Amino acid sequence: MDSLKPFVLPVATRTAERHGRVDLYPPDDLSRPRPAVLFLHGLVAAEAPTPREWPIFQAYASLVSSRGVFGATLDHRLHNPAAYEAAADDVRDAVETLRADPRVDGERMALWFFSASGLLCADWLREPPSWLRCVALTYPVLMPFPGWPVPERFRPVDVVAGAGDLPIVLTRVGREDPGIAEGVRAFVAAAKTRPDIVEVPHGRHGFDYLDDDDASRAAIQRAVDLVRATMI
Repeated sequence: MDSLKPFVLPVATRTAERHGRVDLYPPDDLSRPRPAVLFLHGLVAAEAPTPREWPIFQAYASLVSSRGVFGATLDHRLHNPAAYEAAADDVRDAVETLRADPRVDGERMALWFFSASGLLCADWLREPPSWLRCVALTYPVLMPFPGWPVPERFRPVDVVAGAGDLPIVLTRVGREDPGIAEGVRAFVAAAKTRPDIVEVPHGRHGFDYLDDDDASRAAIQRAVDLVRATMI
């Protein structure tokens, strides 16, 4: 199972606190409330091991935690293309869980979408809340594939202009599926402010666990740096 391959960037995986569907990765310094990043997986089957158990998401959350930011992962219900509304509900619940935690600075948060969860970002780009400091997108699906029964509200390309100058960090791979790449191009063209784009020219969809090379590691570090900079 490719999703269980190691993260290509060596990271000391931290022990998560489990709160329902949400796993929390607190940073060491909790002398004051810390900003938080919620990592959101793509389209996955409803079977074990779930994404919270995948090395990639444990590593991303541990990586930001080691740098003073609260990391969090969510097992949402995007198990088929008809489940976007259920997954969106899960994301909103997870956001409230994070913002309600007294260790989290609820006014400094980022949402980081991977692969097919990219369509979920439309809800947050349409009218960004004041606490949302950044939307990050890694090899994202930003237009539904033909035949997907996805409600109109999940069309990031149609709403990204409304996000204004909200920071967007987009990690783009060179060996992407043509349909996904088309959506990324349309999204960048529609944005009012050009996203910060992290290029992985020879990377594949899933480069952060499929392509174990220096370019992948540098891209991960660059994306984390950019996201963190929006919250400090």
